This record gives sequence, structure tokens and C-alpha cells, in this order.
Amino acid sequence: MRNNSGAGHHRLIYLLSVANRRLQRWMAARPESAVTPAQAGLLFILGKQDGVLMGEAGAALDLGPGGISGLVDRTAAAKLIERRADREDGRAWRIWLTPKGRAALAQAKAGAAEVNAALTEGFTAAEIDIVARWLTSIQDKFPRGADE
Repeated sequence: MRNNSGAGHHRLIYLLSVANRRLQRWMAARPESAVTPAQAGLLFILGKQDGVLMGEAGAALDLGPGGISGLVDRTAAAKLIERRADREDGRAWRIWLTPKGRAALAQAKAGAAEVNAALTEGFTAAEIDIVARWLTSIQDKFPRGADE
């Protein structure tokens, strides 16, 4: 069956890949950026709920055990978070914001607002809603675990 939506000629995989790389590089190169985009994601999670389990943070960031472990190691080495053993399960670790991490979170929020403003400039709210819905649908169409 032929796709009549016209989406086939847009090279969506290529466009997503290039957009992701450019955005990540641009955000990482900003002089006022105290954290990497990945670290900012972790700080945002802890800003909503401090003391989450490492596995929960990994799931929220779509990272496996190795990925979240490395991210937590790097973020803890930067003194933005600290790791503490879970009280109920000594094998599990919870992660907590440090005062330096809270300051970096506030800076990351301001940076994210600026990036989001740049990303949405020139588009209507309705157009951005469609883009957000489409990007979110990718998570449903290609669920985590299907590639593991």
C-alpha cells in the first residue's frame, strides 16, 4: 500500500538525526551552559522529585543501566548530585540534588526556555502541538525494549 500522506519524501529519519545532533552541539557549546544536555535532563527529573531511584531516572531518560550509571557518575563527579543507598533496599541507589545542582538546575531551566523559544519561533501553537504529538508518537511506535 502506498503512503499518500506525502511523508515519504521528507527523509524524516535523516532530518531527525541532523536536528538532534545540531541541537545537542549548540546547547553543549553555549558558554553559559554549566551542564551537558544529558545532565540537564537528570537535573530536571530531580527537580520534580528529588531522591529518585537510579533505575527510575534511567527509565525517564530512556537510558539503560549502563547509560544511567555513567551519567550519574559524571554528574556526581561534577558535584551536582549525590548518590545514597536506598533505605529499604541497600542494593538500590537514590540520587539527590546538591546545592550546586540546584543552582545548575535553575540555569538549565532558563536555558531550556530560551531554546524552546528559538525552536518554536515562526510556528503557531497549533503547529507546535502537531510536532509534539508526532514526536511523542515515536515513543509508542518504537517502544523501549523492542531494540534490546
